[in-house]
Amino acid sequence: MSRPEGIQLMEGNHACAWGAIDAGARIFAGYPITPSSEIAEVCARELPAYGGIYIQMEDEIGSIAAVIGASLSGKKSFTATSGPGFSLMQENLGVGIYQEVPCVIVNIQRVGPATGLATKPAQADIMQARWGTHGDHSIIALAPATVEEMYYLTIRAFNLSERFRIPVILLGDQVIGQLYENIKLPDPESLEIVERKKPVVTPEEFYPYQPDENGVPPMAAYGDRHIVHASSTCHDLTGFSNFKAQTNRALLTRLKDKIYNYTDEITDVEHFGPDDAEVTLISFGASSRVCKYVVGEAEKEGIRVNLLRLISIWPFPDQVVQEALGKTGAVVVAEMNQGQLTGEVNRVNVTNTPVHLASGIDGELISPDIIMTGIREAVK
Repeated sequence: MSRPEGIQLMEGNHACAWGAIDAGARIFAGYPITPSSEIAEVCARELPAYGGIYIQMEDEIGSIAAVIGASLSGKKSFTATSGPGFSLMQENLGVGIYQEVPCVIVNIQRVGPATGLATKPAQADIMQARWGTHGDHSIIALAPATVEEMYYLTIRAFNLSERFRIPVILLGDQVIGQLYENIKLPDPESLEIVERKKPVVTPEEFYPYQPDENGVPPMAAYGDRHIVHASSTCHDLTGFSNFKAQTNRALLTRLKDKIYNYTDEITDVEHFGPDDAEVTLISFGASSRVCKYVVGEAEKEGIRVNLLRLISIWPFPDQVVQEALGKTGAVVVAEMNQGQLTGEVNRVNVTNTPVHLASGIDGELISPDIIMTGIREAVK
């Protein structure tokens, strides 16, 4: 299979794999798991033609370890998994955050906990994506809602990862991962691709964790003339362990600030429907597709409804959500879990706008009826 040309009927997972290849990813290390396995299949078949390598790992722990090592060696790298595998990756995800390793982890969510319903959709890994690894840390997570977005947001995930030197999570779900839609892949030459910033000082002047003006250290690769030491313990500018209190304080503060000082750059949302709505839906991923349909159904009942779709989940778009809460009479959060996104909406609800949960947890795509019931309750 060569790179698809023209308009193609393509699966979301396939689009993700091609997005990674077009973003410059040349290492995939992973372990097959439903419903993400098609990403591994495409990479196994296609990466060698681009000078890349597909590595079949023994498990998900080894997968993310290999991804981190490949990135430290100068190669854009990624893996793909689902809930149980994502759970196994959490310790090494923390290592990647602490060592400031750019890489992408694709999580095609399914019903859990544990094995759950292995082939059924859910959106219950929101908090795991944010807080799954221990300690204070920042993270970036993006949520596609179409096959086209699986392609373009994969590229954006790599760009953000390289820009901020941080693992980025593509938080998909089974519906979008295994959905087929028409897509036309662009000319790769037309894409804006971000590469990691390299050192400009001499090897003698180089410190692996000396940040630039944006708080992000330029990154040398293992094998370069610039000596690199990456430690999973508290480290100073040299990369070697340093257990002083002020060192830990400075490091944790910088790791947070390099993301949260640029929340406006990272935040990505879509507004759909009339500005002057009685009820605002807040949703993401596959659930937001149903919300767009419900906007029209509510209008038939004389209820003005709009949608705020979160494309970037983390950092949570506090300001955008607060503005939406202040412009509407009530909010209905539609999600395929028991209220993880709803909790974040309530956290930033300084206007005390009524917030209702429309929850779908039966292993199926959330139904319009569930969301319409939430809307009707909101306007009582």
